[in-house]
Amino acid sequence: MDTSDGPTIATVIPVLNEAFHIEACLNGLLNQTVPESSHMILVMDGGSTDGTIPLVKSLIEQAKAASMPRIELHHNPGQTVAHGRNLALSLLPDSIDFLIEMIGHVTIEPTHIQQRLEAWNASESKAGTSLAGVGCRVVQRKGEMHGSERWIEGCISSPFGHSNGQFSQFTENEPTRIPAFVMHRRKCIEEVGGWDERFITSQDSELSMRLLDAGFSLYRDAEPTVSMVKRTSLKQWWRMGHRYGFWRTKVLLKHPKRTNMVEFLPFFGLLLLLALFIGGQAMWWLPIPVYGVVLFVEGIRYAFRTGSMSSCFGVPLCLVMLHTSFTLGLADGLVRKGRPPKDRK
Repeated sequence: MDTSDGPTIATVIPVLNEAFHIEACLNGLLNQTVPESSHMILVMDGGSTDGTIPLVKSLIEQAKAASMPRIELHHNPGQTVAHGRNLALSLLPDSIDFLIEMIGHVTIEPTHIQQRLEAWNASESKAGTSLAGVGCRVVQRKGEMHGSERWIEGCISSPFGHSNGQFSQFTENEPTRIPAFVMHRRKCIEEVGGWDERFITSQDSELSMRLLDAGFSLYRDAEPTVSMVKRTSLKQWWRMGHRYGFWRTKVLLKHPKRTNMVEFLPFFGLLLLLALFIGGQAMWWLPIPVYGVVLFVEGIRYAFRTGSMSSCFGVPLCLVMLHTSFTLGLADGLVRKGRPPKDRK
């Protein structure tokens, strides 16, 4: 990798009040196996008030003293992820060829960027010059989890808790429509006009749709991973499900090709129940216990895998909450404008 004229890879991290996690996130990026001169980090702060900014400034000084990759801290007046990434795009030096999407509450392994480059080469050997981005796999955070956090993790790991998107546990290098935590080719992002700042959430999914529409290819690779801190309370979980459903509708209104019928199964189940009831079927209620048994089996399966017996009931509860809140969010997205998320509060 030629870095004589500056770094070629930039990790962009939009943050807002990430004091609990940002230090671990940045330390992972500072201690990579690739040459420090090949990589830089841009932290785009949306107005943190919890100590995030002093922590980042301290790490900037440490990185300077230890000849680590350069960290830059910039104010993101627009606050959202899309605003932060677009601003970063305008601030990057000309030497940057690749942008890595990151957020403040993830951690990575020391070989992460090297694995990213290997994944890019593997994908490019299949897609050729049309390759615009390669995503990675999202795994659970390190350390012990208890209570609702463990239930939520069990829900996400269940085939009934995701739709082949951000939390998919795939095993190959393969084409995809919705990669997670993507390493993008800079010129491809610039060609389609960057991120759509109207999207407070799902901005990456919306960008992927525009890249595909422009004739580019997107891949994902199972080797590079990010360990993500997810929601830790049932209140946060409900809000997250609603937010994801709400913004999925906004993406679908702009890009109908993003439709995944799996995400509408809870709604179709409700329609089936109503049809049976209105039709006077004696056992119209039967889908309800069938649904409950299926989710309970999922809870038992996760409980035996992890040794968390409370998951027998906690995982089904979280699945019901996800299906309900996401479906309500889908409907809400038809009638209301977006607002900043509250599911990490």
